[in-house]
Amino acid sequence: MFDVYRNGKRDFLVVSNGSPMPVLYSSNKWRKSRGRVLKVSDEIRAAVQERGYYLRSARVTKKDLIHAGRSVVDTTPGNL
Repeated sequence: MFDVYRNGKRDFLVVSNGSPMPVLYSSNKWRKSRGRVLKVSDEIRAAVQERGYYLRSARVTKKDLIHAGRSVVDTTPGNL
């Protein structure tokens, strides 16, 4: 099982159940998710086993929006 924490910057941190918060991230204001997480992806599981935690940012930046906007444009010759 895993504990999932979120902060106000839309980051989330996954640690194994009962493990302490990593020192680098303990000063931030994290809120623990109430639900129990039984399954995670293989990528998250490997990171938790290797480093003791998994951190991901879910922030949307202007660069992400611009990149996403370009990827949905239909570039077929007849539609230009």
